[in-house]
Amino acid sequence: MKGSIDSIESFGLVDGPGIRTVVFFSGCRLRCKYCHNPEMWVKKEPNYTPEELVDRIVRNKPYFKRNQGGVTFSGGEPLLQVDFLIEVCKLLKEENIHIALDTAGVGVGKYEELLSYVDLVLLDIKHIEKEKYQDLTGQPMEESLKFIDALNRSGKKVWIRQVIVPGLMDNKEYQDGLLDYLRTIKNIERIEFLPYHTMGKEKYHKLNIPYPYDEMEAMDKEVCAQMEKEFIEKWKERQEKGI
Repeated sequence: MKGSIDSIESFGLVDGPGIRTVVFFSGCRLRCKYCHNPEMWVKKEPNYTPEELVDRIVRNKPYFKRNQGGVTFSGGEPLLQVDFLIEVCKLLKEENIHIALDTAGVGVGKYEELLSYVDLVLLDIKHIEKEKYQDLTGQPMEESLKFIDALNRSGKKVWIRQVIVPGLMDNKEYQDGLLDYLRTIKNIERIEFLPYHTMGKEKYHKLNIPYPYDEMEAMDKEVCAQMEKEFIEKWKERQEKGI
């Protein structure tokens, strides 16, 4: 068995707690209009066995222990290579390494088995309405809902990630809806708003792929940060009131 790995970042600081090795899986079913990694859409030739990937990750174990870090599997979409990922996670657990999964929840099943080895899920919210989700990603919403159901049953800790696209997610109507949507997800520890940026535009042009948001400007980072702060305050208030 081999997995298709696009790249490995040795010292990631934003994809989970502590210093992390971030493993980027190639292949993704979604075609998010704001995606900045179109080169990862298509699964590449397999290039790692589970043992080879774990050996690469374990090299950084001393840093994990000192900084309460670990490994984060990202992409692309790791869930599309679930059998390979399960084998990798089994080996990592023998090494007592913290495992985070960065996912949109659109895979090929076996979610319960995989989640039994995962410590933290970074869940990427694409949209909260089915029709707009499909328009934004090119795929129906149902598979992500299946994953969320399995995630809720697993009891694993969750960090929510929401890209804020100007004109789509930076308004009261969407964010009030997001507050309601997050009530369906258990064990949320953290919520992050990520400002939409245009860094992927050049990649699309080089690959001769039309960029859907060619005329859209980047989301202001300070405005996004303030929006996140206000949203979290509302979310915490709801949590305290039990609503």
